[in-house]
Amino acid sequence: MPASKMDTRQVILDTARRIVLAKGYAAVGITEVLSAAGVPKGSFYHWFESKDAFGEAMMKSYFDDYFATMDRIAAQAEKSAAEHVMEYWQYFYDTQAADHCQGGCLVVKLGAEIADLSDAMRATTKSGTAAIVDRLEKMIADGVADGSLSVDDTPRATAEALYDMWLGASMIAKIHGHPRQLDRAMAVTRRTLHV
Repeated sequence: MPASKMDTRQVILDTARRIVLAKGYAAVGITEVLSAAGVPKGSFYHWFESKDAFGEAMMKSYFDDYFATMDRIAAQAEKSAAEHVMEYWQYFYDTQAADHCQGGCLVVKLGAEIADLSDAMRATTKSGTAAIVDRLEKMIADGVADGSLSVDDTPRATAEALYDMWLGASMIAKIHGHPRQLDRAMAVTRRTLHV
């Protein structure tokens, strides 16, 4: 695919992410996204086969960016694995506490909505969240191995429980417009990891 075509496609996806985070997926029309991206309205199908394919591509793009952030955090050789894990949770906290807890996580924003709306988007989100948990499991296992943290369960079960807790805390913080639940999630995370 030529570079300009890829750039335009990414501009559409990035623009869509910003709008969808504010409004939800079903409330956003393709025309709105293309107009905000400065792309001719009739050219949508040049980049995407359908709105479903567009939604799936938007979620994949979101997860690719998210994985890059997690991988950057985990690659800091000068820090312990416990510092990596806690830096990740601080990133999660900061992202979700932003803008009066309206957050920037498409999983929190769209999880329930797309599960009923699109099998392709649900499958992409399922795969993406599993890959997040895989990365968390590795960070936790590395922390157990280097002695910088300890857990009472397996690294996998701990990663799953913490991620689930943070998603729930993010949703309640969003409803309340206050980070109290995120503060509680951070405290429970520290106790769970013994850091």
